Amino acid sequence: MPKNTHKIAIAGAATLGAAALAFSVVPADAQTTTKTDAVSSARVAYSSEQVKDVKGSVTDQLAGASVKADAIEAKKKAAAAAAAKKKAAAAKAAAAKTAAAKKKAAAAAAAKKKAAAARKAKEAASRSAKRAAIKKAVTKTYANNLDGWIKRSLDIMKSKGIPGSYHGLHKNIMRESSGNPNAINNWDINAINGIPSKGLLQVIPPTFKAYHVPGTSWNIYDPVANITAAANYAADRYGSIDNVNSAY
Repeated sequence: MPKNTHKIAIAGAATLGAAALAFSVVPADAQTTTKTDAVSSARVAYSSEQVKDVKGSVTDQLAGASVKADAIEAKKKAAAAAAAKKKAAAAKAAAAKTAAAKKKAAAAAAAKKKAAAARKAKEAASRSAKRAAIKKAVTKTYANNLDGWIKRSLDIMKSKGIPGSYHGLHKNIMRESSGNPNAINNWDINAINGIPSKGLLQVIPPTFKAYHVPGTSWNIYDPVANITAAANYAADRYGSIDNVNSAY
C-alpha cells in the first residue's frame, strides 16, 4: 500500500432503512478502493436490510397485539351485553311472577270476601228462621171466655187500625147480650123485618157481612168475629165503639 495513501471509510445505516453509504477519500494519485473495502461496503448494505426486517417484524407484532386487544375488548363488551340482557330477562320474569302472585292473592281475597258474605247471609237467614220459629212457638193464646174474646178482638182491631178499648167493648157487650155469644133478638124491628140481631154485640146479618174483618170467621155467632165486625161498624158510624152508650 502506498505510503501517502489515506483511507477513510464511513458506513452508516439510516434509521428508516436507508442504504448504507461508504466513502473513501484518497489523494489524486492514489489507487482506487481495494477489494477489502468493497467487501466492507457490501456487508454494511446487508446490515441495513436486516434493520428493515426487524422494523417490519416489530410493526407486525404491534399490529397483532392491537388486533388481539380489540378482540378481547369486543369479547368483554359482548359478555357484558349478554349479562345485561340476562339480568333484564330475569327482572322481567320476576316482575311477571310478582304480578301473578298479586293477582292470585287478590282473587283469593275476593273469594274469601264472597264466601264470608254468603256465610253471613246464611247465618242471618238462619237467625231469622229461628226467630220466626220462636215467635211461632210463643204465639199468643187467649182464654175461651169473654175476657179472652175481647183481648183477641182488640189485637185484631189494632192490626187493622180499628179504634176501641177493652172498657168500650165490655160495657156494650154486657148491655147487648150479657156476654152470651149465642144471644138473638127476636122481638125488635129488625126481627120483625126478618133480620134479627145476633151475637155478643147484637149485629144484624147485613151489617156483619158489610163490616166483616178479614182473618175472622164468617160465622156471625163466633165471638171474635162478632166483636170485631161490630167495632168496625161503630168506628165507621160513631168514630169508636167507646162512643156507643146505647143500642146502635
